[in-house]
Amino acid sequence: HHSTYSIHTHHSFTMARSGITKGSNKGHVTEQINRPKREAASKAKLSKRTSLAREIVREVVGLSPYERRILDMIKTGGSSADKRIYKYAKKRLGSHKRAVQKREDIKGVNAKQRARQAGIGA
Repeated sequence: HHSTYSIHTHHSFTMARSGITKGSNKGHVTEQINRPKREAASKAKLSKRTSLAREIVREVVGLSPYERRILDMIKTGGSSADKRIYKYAKKRLGSHKRAVQKREDIKGVNAKQRARQAGIGA
């Protein structure tokens, strides 16, 4: 019997097809074409050049006001600081992913500052 809903899972065929209509390797016997990787697959990859440029810009320009506020929240801390920072960042940036990423980014900035302070203090 045919159900109205069919679940299609997209596998990349590793087994050669058998030419039989049933079984795990069903279907016409065909040759698998190895396609080149699509440009879109490597779009979000961070290059060394870009990361260096961003680092320099961050050093020169510093933090924006809302980022400074997040940094301040990290420093003052408290038990629910992480959640509060997240909520604040999400309101400013509009998405969960961006908010979490920004929170981790500013935490990194805080860690760097602390390391620098410790370096000067020592």
